[in-house]
Amino acid sequence: MISEIGNRLKSYRLGMGLSPEDVAKKTGISIASIYRYEAGKPIRVDALGKIADLLDVSLASLFGVGSENIASAVTFFERLRQIEAEADQITVLFGPVPYLLTSDSYDELLPQVLLESVPDSAANRGGLESSISQLIEILLSRKKAFKKRKPNIIALISALELEQFVRSGFVGSTNLNPNKIDTRKKAAVLEVRNVISLLKEQPIGVQIGVVQDSMPGTSFQILRKGINAQVATSPYRLGASANVRIGVATITSAREVIKLHQSVTENLWKHSLKGEAAVDTLEKLLQEF
Repeated sequence: MISEIGNRLKSYRLGMGLSPEDVAKKTGISIASIYRYEAGKPIRVDALGKIADLLDVSLASLFGVGSENIASAVTFFERLRQIEAEADQITVLFGPVPYLLTSDSYDELLPQVLLESVPDSAANRGGLESSISQLIEILLSRKKAFKKRKPNIIALISALELEQFVRSGFVGSTNLNPNKIDTRKKAAVLEVRNVISLLKEQPIGVQIGVVQDSMPGTSFQILRKGINAQVATSPYRLGASANVRIGVATITSAREVIKLHQSVTENLWKHSLKGEAAVDTLEKLLQEF
């Protein structure tokens, strides 16, 4: 539990855009102590209270009591990175393509797409590039760890979302010139082809189901380690209709929540297209474009 407190401290700090030095200066706690706490060393209750006040997070959330409610994409994806680093199995419903299964080309375009998703007139645009840069660093770290550890992953992908993705392109805004939109449509096609390749190659530990039925509006992941599990639900999107600014994500280990989400995924998986049937459906989709 102490180790998890350290992980949560780090993720909330990153979400606030603070360095360990900033936290030390604002709380009067030594910088060495901040590093120790984030590394999972025991922390004094009074020190934890000061840091919690600074990060605007409850002690209950830091202790993992109930649910973690997270209003920062940076904090949320950092927590995912931490949990995935120990997970044995990941079940993911995150459109249009689960990030962990995207290509390197996706990573190259993602920073620009996320910048495009925020209107020039949006409030609190200051520091946006720095925040997105920090987020990209976390996402790349997630993907690197996933490729190295190779936990089992079950990915549910919506055929309708993929069609919309190819139709509109890998864009954060529709206000782009025609040439750029054409390039982004090709980028979306590349990601669908990448999914097709995974379906054909069937890498060990990777299972993909293409869902033709309706899909939940909220993305979620079920992360398992042995007999323990957590559910992470999120309003944040990294592909079509990108959003890394607005909404509240939740991470919980509540049994009822896990059971309900597991039931949803099992039903979707049961009726999803797999193997050659999924490949045929996606190839027909691409033929239309």
